[in-house]
Amino acid sequence: MSNQTAVVILNWNGVKHLRTFLPSVVQYTDNATIYVADNGSTDDSISVLKNEFPQVQLIINKENGGFAKGYNDALMHLEEEFFILLNSDVEVTKNWIQPIVDYFGENESCAIAQPKIKAYLQKDEFEYAGAAGGFIDYLGYPFCQGRLFQSMEKDLGQYDHRKEIFWASGACMFIRSSVFKNLGGFDENYFAHMEEIDLCWRAKNRGYQVYYVPESTVYHLGGGSLQSSNPRKTFLNFRNSLATLYKNDQSNYTVLKIIWRMKLDAIAFIKFLLSNGIDHAWAIIRAHFSFYAMPKARIKAIDANKKGIYKGSVVWEYFFHSRKKFIQLKKGFN
Repeated sequence: MSNQTAVVILNWNGVKHLRTFLPSVVQYTDNATIYVADNGSTDDSISVLKNEFPQVQLIINKENGGFAKGYNDALMHLEEEFFILLNSDVEVTKNWIQPIVDYFGENESCAIAQPKIKAYLQKDEFEYAGAAGGFIDYLGYPFCQGRLFQSMEKDLGQYDHRKEIFWASGACMFIRSSVFKNLGGFDENYFAHMEEIDLCWRAKNRGYQVYYVPESTVYHLGGGSLQSSNPRKTFLNFRNSLATLYKNDQSNYTVLKIIWRMKLDAIAFIKFLLSNGIDHAWAIIRAHFSFYAMPKARIKAIDANKKGIYKGSVVWEYFFHSRKKFIQLKKGFN
């Protein structure tokens, strides 16, 4: 693995996270280069990195372009064979890299992978952003093994087997550098949220595979940049989800799916209005108008790999049938 793997942590005003989580990365990362790409921090991040973590390579981005542009700028000039995109609020564990790098060697079609992602504050539970691998339903709503919407499962060993999934979490994503660059990196129109799902879907549309490898485990705090209480997070999630569906869906019914999404998002508007307040509800309306105005083009698949698309509606299963666990979903997968 020597000189072929780059661990790249994107940082923005995260000096507290760096001091809390970077020591585990330094301790458990062997034969890989650790980079921190700073996205225009105004706190003490750069001085802390230089003085307290001299073994870490520092990349200074010229501007804060969010998660998408931040990583694109940081990875542009790196030459390692494998990139590991790691959030600054992730605690890694012993031997977290090798099982996934080994799997890349065993399966040339595997372009992207993720470890088991558990909650830093509740270590027996899966974590929201990735859990045991990401999937998507036929309307483009994402969910995970171990997490449906806000319902997190405890890790009882039920997802301790490798599995082809649909998308890997940006909290800890392993990707072949050649694939990342050939795909043009993340879509910078997204700024943040859902860009990893878009990237994985574009990879799947070229026939690549995305895998969950549970022999590797990390613990994610979550909410490092935008808290769930921030309406901008709601806006980005809804807008970028629509854009991802429109761009990547290979069916003949994409426009009809968008119309169905409008209806379901109208229900979400009412729910957010009652439970989260007018700012979050209005963010859903703004997300739709912003999506309609976004520059976008449909992706033409070369050899579409649809493995991991749920044939039903996870919204319907969860909210109308109270199915809170991945294993309870009834419609089956491609």
